[in-house]
Amino acid sequence: MQSTLQNTQQFKGNNSALTGIVLAVVTFWLFAQTTLNIGPAMGSDIGTPPAIMNIAISLSALFSGMFIVVAGGFADKIGRVKVANWGNILNIIGSLLVGLAVSGDIGTGMLLVGRILQGLSAAFIMPSTMALLKTYWEGKDRQRAVSMWSMGSWGGSGLAAVFGGVMVTSMFGWRSIFIMSAIISAISILLMRQIPEDAPAKDSPKKTDWPGIITLALFVLSLLLVVTQGSVIGWTNWITWALIGVVVISLTAFIKVESGNPNALVDFNLFRNQVFTGATISNLMINATAGLIPISLWVIQDAAEWNATQAGYLTIGYAVFIIAFIRVGEKLLQKFGAKKPMLWGAIIVIISIAMLLFTNTMASTYAVLVAISYCLFGLGLAFYATPSTDAALSSLPDEQAGAGSGVYKMASSLGAAFGAAIPTSIYVAMSTSDSTMLGNVIEFTGRQDNAVVREAGMFGMFAILIMALIALSSIILFVPNDAGSKKSDKAPTKATELMLEAEEEIARLEAQIAEAQTGIESAREKYATAKAAAEKEGLPAS
Repeated sequence: MQSTLQNTQQFKGNNSALTGIVLAVVTFWLFAQTTLNIGPAMGSDIGTPPAIMNIAISLSALFSGMFIVVAGGFADKIGRVKVANWGNILNIIGSLLVGLAVSGDIGTGMLLVGRILQGLSAAFIMPSTMALLKTYWEGKDRQRAVSMWSMGSWGGSGLAAVFGGVMVTSMFGWRSIFIMSAIISAISILLMRQIPEDAPAKDSPKKTDWPGIITLALFVLSLLLVVTQGSVIGWTNWITWALIGVVVISLTAFIKVESGNPNALVDFNLFRNQVFTGATISNLMINATAGLIPISLWVIQDAAEWNATQAGYLTIGYAVFIIAFIRVGEKLLQKFGAKKPMLWGAIIVIISIAMLLFTNTMASTYAVLVAISYCLFGLGLAFYATPSTDAALSSLPDEQAGAGSGVYKMASSLGAAFGAAIPTSIYVAMSTSDSTMLGNVIEFTGRQDNAVVREAGMFGMFAILIMALIALSSIILFVPNDAGSKKSDKAPTKATELMLEAEEEIARLEAQIAEAQTGIESAREKYATAKAAAEKEGLPAS
């Protein structure tokens, strides 16, 4: 124990350890999320039906959202390094299952299990690695480390479509993406071995909310099946209605077990705060707009017969703009508070989605619209992200900040999951139709043999537009004009920053002293026991 304590005291975050953390983060955002672009190619190769492929695409974000709060609690109690390594191990297994999936039903099963494990991996990695940054990096080094972590997540998600498209048409094929992901996780484990274990809540009496986890899992999984398989099974089929019954019953049970539960997975008292409510609802829906990625890219591939690489290049503006302007969102927050940049971001996202509705145009025109739209999409998210997070968490008292952060992160992942599932299900269902519904209302220029596919893309994109409008409405209705932190009245002075850093250092040292005292008491007990045994045997006790 004394050796571990000394390591914790002496260790300071370095570049190699940070590299290990960032590599763990990109396994999900850069590698696992490539399915948004290359899903059709994967499904065609394995022989997975499109409706089942939609489930596979959504599963990772779904399981990440369901378990991210639980995994964060595990990390605090069991150890953050240990949980991060578990996440890497889960990704190695999951990625190999996906990358080595054989053709047929067995391969489809491997794909689905692999995607679940990739989602669990993300849930384990994200909260534990962020907590490690706060523990072992300080001051400007911490700010740089957090920026690199954010680059791994936001930058990775922005480049995933391009990366996936390039790899799927290369000599290595789409399977190499997931083999590489497994290798990256192995390297991450090796680089993170130097980081001492950190488990600040190992003696916490708080229990895991298994009833909440089970009922939430039943709710979201049954809802996902209804959304993705309803049109395949048939909306009048008893199986579909049975699944709807499971959705209603499990949601009711979840609300019941969470209400008044001191160990609740989701603390409903958080939603009494209207700022938190508005920020979280808008976060759920803004993340759901990521469904525009598969819809726009699939329309280009299916209707214009572009390959995944060519389609992926259209998304480059997304990565460039979100990375370039993410700090601008922070500056806007400091100058205007949270509401205005949240509104501006949501409006820009709505404009980007509206541009993608014009699937009735010529392929060359639509490609230009897609390229411009992705630039605006990245810009809108960059404006929205930091102000929304600040509005959600700064509005809560300190004792609710941890729970609020978990719920906010859960909303992000679940929004992304259903944002992909709903429009892609609409697209798959309508693209297999024999005729168009809007043929007499909207003129589809150019080729007519792909009009059904283009119309399917239009309807899928319209569903995404509705989600964005809900996000905008929640900001307008719930978030007050003075929400968030303005530099003029809330930004800390240099003296305040130094004081806060000193308080953090004091708290860390006090925790280490308490741990050392526990070790001393344990050693004294061992000494007393050994001394008593020696005296009993007639040996001299020194």
